[in-house]
Amino acid sequence: MSLYCAQGGPDRELSASELKDFLSAALARLGRRKKVLAVPPDQTRTASRAGELTRYAWDFYGESLRAVLPALGTHKRMSAEQIAGMFGHVPPGLFHAHNWREDVETIGVVPREFIYEQSEGKLDYEWPAQVNRLISRGEFDLILSVGQVVPHEVIGMANYNKNILVGTGGPDSINRSHYLGAVYGMERIMGRADNPVRRVLNYAASHFLKDLPIVYVLTVVSRNTSGAIVVRGLFIGDDSECFHAAAELSFRVNFTLMPQPIRKAVVYLDPHEFHSTWLGNKAIYRTRMAMADGGELIILAPGVREFGEDVRIDKLIRKYGYHGTAATVTMVKENADLAADLSAAAHLIHGSSEGRFRITWCPGHLTRKEVEGAGFEYAELSQMMQRYPPANLPQGPSRVAGEEIYFIEHPGLGLWASRDRF
Repeated sequence: MSLYCAQGGPDRELSASELKDFLSAALARLGRRKKVLAVPPDQTRTASRAGELTRYAWDFYGESLRAVLPALGTHKRMSAEQIAGMFGHVPPGLFHAHNWREDVETIGVVPREFIYEQSEGKLDYEWPAQVNRLISRGEFDLILSVGQVVPHEVIGMANYNKNILVGTGGPDSINRSHYLGAVYGMERIMGRADNPVRRVLNYAASHFLKDLPIVYVLTVVSRNTSGAIVVRGLFIGDDSECFHAAAELSFRVNFTLMPQPIRKAVVYLDPHEFHSTWLGNKAIYRTRMAMADGGELIILAPGVREFGEDVRIDKLIRKYGYHGTAATVTMVKENADLAADLSAAAHLIHGSSEGRFRITWCPGHLTRKEVEGAGFEYAELSQMMQRYPPANLPQGPSRVAGEEIYFIEHPGLGLWASRDRF
């Protein structure tokens, strides 16, 4: 077990050349490899710099980098344009699209008793560790798992073994891990590196991934004082040491503890990254611990045109809507279709304010009927963009037409919470 790179700090700004040099030095320490697989995230994680790091891995290994498998999870496959935009000169023929419903196999099972214990008696099922067959059967002599560590609603801190076990996972592994986190309580998990969902994945990794040559390449990213997105850290290793080092730094630079709850938050979602509420509800996940009771969260979403990235999940969201934990748990018990897609149920829990504050969606391509039918409030995007122009608003608190608001441009970069809720 080795830590090959640990570069970073809350005030560091790693340049592109430093990223390339640190990665190359770490890869050189691994020795010669003949058949390499890269597993980066997709275009919804462009800030991670994983596209750039995958390019550097291609530059280092050349034709020994045999395949790239974006860890899509339940997301749609990347288009040729998205691949070119994120990964540049990496040959497009190397890319494989992960089909989470069909391309996986079960490599082991976490016992029912362990899930029952971790869920505090709320759940009584086993957890199958499922991965894409390219990982389990590809016979690679190196698997580079690339991504960003940042506060996350399902796993507390994103990435590490989640990139493999969920990002390339299958229906049962994704559904049951998401539902475990939702039922245990998202606000008890976010921002914490140790939690029930992570413990389940750690159990699976130690028992079922131990013979795979996985090396983790983890970034920590935040905004600097000028508002630019910069890399604060790069951690490379083959065990949990690199993850915990990255998670510690991420907590320092990605977490904002608010002195007072936010009465009105305005969140802008980049149309190139966010096309669904499945992704765009990060605006809710990352702010709900900061929202005041009776407050309002306004989500400006010019690119959002659907609810789910997956057709079946989209239909479930439209059918059942975002109505909170108690209602969703009941619906799962009473409806076989929702019980069969527990990640959708988990998402419905995560995307609710539990009745504490109002959520107003302003999507570019969903109607009022669709939005209100899913349990949200609705406002016209053009009117709200005029009232709250993202290009003119500073990050954080400001005053707009006599109104106090808190503006966030990229919710995926952080976690916000008031003292009484964290």
